[in-house]
Amino acid sequence: MNKKVDTYAALRYPEFRFFAANSFLFTATLLIQEVLLGYELYKMTHDPLALGLVGLAEALPFIAMSLFGGHLADRREKRSILQVSLSVIILGSVILYLVFQPSVVGHLSKTTQLVVIYSAFVLIGTAKGFYSPTSSSLKPFLVPRELYANSSTWSGSFWQAGAIAGPGIAGFLYVWLGLDYSLLVVIGLLLVCLVLISMIKKKPVPVTEGPKDSLWNSLREGFRFVFKTKIILYSISLDLFSVLFGGVVAMLPVFAEDILKVGAQGLGILRAAPAIGAIGTMLLLTRFPPTHNAWRNMLIAVLGFGVFTLVFAFSTHFWLSVFALFVTGAFDSVSVVIRNTVLQIFPPDHMRGRVAAVNGIFVSSSNEIGAFESGVAARLLGVVPSVALGGVVTLFVVAYVYYNSKELFAVRLS
Repeated sequence: MNKKVDTYAALRYPEFRFFAANSFLFTATLLIQEVLLGYELYKMTHDPLALGLVGLAEALPFIAMSLFGGHLADRREKRSILQVSLSVIILGSVILYLVFQPSVVGHLSKTTQLVVIYSAFVLIGTAKGFYSPTSSSLKPFLVPRELYANSSTWSGSFWQAGAIAGPGIAGFLYVWLGLDYSLLVVIGLLLVCLVLISMIKKKPVPVTEGPKDSLWNSLREGFRFVFKTKIILYSISLDLFSVLFGGVVAMLPVFAEDILKVGAQGLGILRAAPAIGAIGTMLLLTRFPPTHNAWRNMLIAVLGFGVFTLVFAFSTHFWLSVFALFVTGAFDSVSVVIRNTVLQIFPPDHMRGRVAAVNGIFVSSSNEIGAFESGVAARLLGVVPSVALGGVVTLFVVAYVYYNSKELFAVRLS
């Protein structure tokens, strides 16, 4: 007789509920801010590269600090790191609010205003370099090991729910409240995130055997573990290249304004579409986990992501574009659940922060680097060819990984 699956197993742990709620709110809030400022920047500059520079401003400090953040997460109390990091992110959001105030704008040139905006994103990216690996390494301490797959699915679902709510709400907030009051809402929601993090108890720092390594040896150990664990290396690589070259999110203001001509509210729908597809799929995955034939499912998911990126690139009809983005989100959610389960099962407790940091550099920051790549490609090739090229590159990467990872088809994660 098959054992009955408890769909809500991870959610029965209060601290995991606080963690998941924070994941939802934090994701939604930063995406609200990103959509608002992306739209405002494009209105100011009418240059897709300006959108890409936002990604670069976040990604470079994130990459620079993420490994040290992972090292710190393995050796310091995690809740305190999250609280400090989140406080710095709130400071960055306050700066972004202030730089759009008439009393401030009147004393700044347009160039200076842009410099302050990008500098605030640098500050936020630096804080995220500590926040992201610490948050990822905290999650396994909130539920028993046998619930890692279930917790990955639920945390991914809450994250995707935030990714739906943020872009979807952002366009309407912009219309109803205007930029200033919308940015105040962002600051208020980030303060709620700080409260949710504070409701998680402090966790003991994992003890490592023998003398502590130097910082550089510690970081090298994290990289060595990732590169010798093939399923981690290839799962990270698939997501890296699909997001780096196949992502279209940064260019959505251009599609909304110039190609589909649907304005701010249409932009909100376009931004929300991938996340709606993702959360719908993730809710199914709580009942039907994709981890039995994990590697086959991973490759199919990234392949589908690339195909529907091409559909979106050539679509000139709003609802076909929405559907294509919806399907990319559905496929992406499958790969996210599998990768997150892999990252919880394989690393030992004392190395989770560093492995999460390596993952963050190669996957999380690829969203921002991908935004910059998309901006440069759009400037050189045009928006539609640049997105189409990304879809083609994703398909080639899937083919390459398939031919070099056939032994991983035998791996069972559940």
